[in-house]
Amino acid sequence: MRILVFGINYAPELTGIGKYTGEMCEWLAGQGHDVEVITSMPYYPEWKIKKAYQGRWWFTETINKVKVRRTFFYVPEKVTGTTRIAHEFSFLLSSSVWWLKALFKKYDLVISPYPPLIIGIWPYLYSRFHKTKWVFHIQDLQVDAARDLGLIKNKRLLYILEHVERFFLRKANSVSSISEGMKKKILEKGISEEKYIMLPNWVDIDFIRPMSKEESMRRELGFEEKDIIILYSGNMGEKQGLEAVIPMAQKFANKSEVKIVLAGEGAAKERLMKETEANRLKNITFLPIQPYEKLSAFLAIADFHLVLQKKAASDLLLPSKLLSILSAGGCAIVTAVENSSLHKMIGETNAGWLAEPENIEDLIRILENAIDSPSKNIQKKENARKYALKYLNKDEILSNFQNVISGQS
Repeated sequence: MRILVFGINYAPELTGIGKYTGEMCEWLAGQGHDVEVITSMPYYPEWKIKKAYQGRWWFTETINKVKVRRTFFYVPEKVTGTTRIAHEFSFLLSSSVWWLKALFKKYDLVISPYPPLIIGIWPYLYSRFHKTKWVFHIQDLQVDAARDLGLIKNKRLLYILEHVERFFLRKANSVSSISEGMKKKILEKGISEEKYIMLPNWVDIDFIRPMSKEESMRRELGFEEKDIIILYSGNMGEKQGLEAVIPMAQKFANKSEVKIVLAGEGAAKERLMKETEANRLKNITFLPIQPYEKLSAFLAIADFHLVLQKKAASDLLLPSKLLSILSAGGCAIVTAVENSSLHKMIGETNAGWLAEPENIEDLIRILENAIDSPSKNIQKKENARKYALKYLNKDEILSNFQNVISGQS
C-alpha cells in the first residue's frame, strides 16, 4: 500500500505521539509498504526545535525507509492557550506546501494522529478529492480534556471545537483509539462501532526489559543502593497531576533514604522546580529526558514509578509511560478513577498499586504501604512484566492493525 501519514509529532521525538507515530510508520515500511509522512521539526517535549533541525524550512529526509517531509513552524517559548493555537495553525499553514504537491499523488490510505484537532483538515480534503480511505487516529481526546480540565473556559469556543471534532469523526472512514475507555467515549459521540479500530499503544518488550539495581544507572546518577527511589519519567504537563509531588516530598522529607526523581520536560517543569526551591526540598531531583538506548537501565533505578492522572482526564488519554514501566517489570503507583481503563488495567492484573486521583493523603498512604510491603512489590513486578508480554507486543498490535487497513484499501 501507499500510505500518507500527517501529524505534528514524529521521530526522533522520544515521548508521546511522535514516538508511536514514528514506530508505526517504520514498522509499516518494514513490511514493504510505501510510507510518506508530512510533519514538523521535532520539538517535543522540550518545546524547542532540536538543534539539528534549527534554521531549516521545508526539506525531505528518509528515516528507516520512511520518506519524511518536514516543515518549519512556530514553537512558543511559553506554552499558553493562545500560543498553542498559533503553534498549531502555523503548522497547518506551512504544511500546505507539501499538501499542494500531495494532491497530485494517489495514496491508498491517509492516517492522521490526533491531537491537534486541526490535523483533520488536510486529510479530510484530500480523502474527498481522491476518494482515499482516511483513518483518524485518536491518542488524546483533546477537546474533552480541554473542557474537563478547565484549560478552555470559553463556552462558545468549546462549542465550535466540539462540532469540528464530531465533523471529522463522522467524515473519517475509520476512527481508531488506544483504550476501551476512549472507545466508549468516541462511540458516545455518535460514531458507529463498525468504523472503529482498536489500536492500543505498544512497547518493544525485547528492548525494554527488567534489569537489576546493579545493572541500573543508580551509581551513574549518584544514587546509593539503600536509597528508595520514587521515579516520575515522562512529559511534565498540566494533565499529569504533578502538583502532588511537592506535598509528597514534604511528607517524606525526614526520611533521608526516600528520593523523588522527576525526569523529563514539559510545561509544568519550571513551576515544579520553583516550588521545590521555595519549599527548600532536598529530596527531589530533576533530570532531563534520558537516552532511549538507556531506558531499561534508567527505569531500573526506581523502587516505585509514579503514574499520575487527574480525575478529569480519566479515559481521555492513557499515560504511555506506563507501558514502558510494565515492560520493565516496574512497580507502579497509579492514580486512576475507578472503572476507568487505567484502573482496570492495573487492578484486574495486580500489576501495581492504585490510589485515588487528586487525593494527596491517599497517595501518600499507598506509598507508605508499598514501601513496607516488599513481598507484594515482587509479585506486582512479575505481574507487570507478564501483562506486557501478553498485551503490549508491538509486532502483534501492528500486525493486527495492518490486517485491518489492508482490508480497507
